Amino acid sequence: MMKLSRSLLSSRNLLSEKLLIGKANDVKDALQPHALMSQAGMSTTSQAVSGKSRVFAPYSVYKGKAAFSVDPVLPTFTKMDSGFLRVKRKGVILLTFWPAIGERKYNWEKRQKFALSPTEVGSLITMGPNDSSEFYHDPGMLSSNAGQVRKSLSIKALADGNGYFISLNVSNNILKTSERLVVPVTAAEFAVMKTACSFALPHLMGWDRLTNQLPQSGPERSSKVDPRYLDVEWDK
Repeated sequence: MMKLSRSLLSSRNLLSEKLLIGKANDVKDALQPHALMSQAGMSTTSQAVSGKSRVFAPYSVYKGKAAFSVDPVLPTFTKMDSGFLRVKRKGVILLTFWPAIGERKYNWEKRQKFALSPTEVGSLITMGPNDSSEFYHDPGMLSSNAGQVRKSLSIKALADGNGYFISLNVSNNILKTSERLVVPVTAAEFAVMKTACSFALPHLMGWDRLTNQLPQSGPERSSKVDPRYLDVEWDK
């Protein structure tokens, strides 16, 4: 009887392993941030990296002609001779837009990015129901490519005060292209953005580390930008 039970258990485990292997690709695809198909919502994906979990939690809004996501990018720190940490590069709120190519289908390969600085985040979170804001970026500023790529992010309130049009314009003289991505958002969706950005702002500046100082065992404890953000707005 015991031999029979062990045999059945072994067969069951083998079958489970085959099923998991067969589903691995489906699961991997489902976990991709750009594979989400909900109209608007929070998504959280964790990946095991060196025994730790990395959490992806973009706020995404999907509409008929385009979609966008909002992600916080943490600052980087450098260790001084005194042993204290100093902010090397402040964090940003990264907005990623991608166009629709069909009903509930979007082209992630044609994504465009716009990184809001802490001051620009301040402008966003202070907007009222009838306010509008516009931000201009030159990713090649202070380089030989200055003026070759121009980006403008526009946030304009709807006439009835119940939402906004968020649009990103990208003019690339190098590739001879011009793109415009527009996503209408409701007052509720914009309220989520403002609240999330307000929460993230001290973290972008590194102030959460300042007010919650813990003993540091070495420079490896300092915050690092997630590798998936290495190609931020400046590389597009």
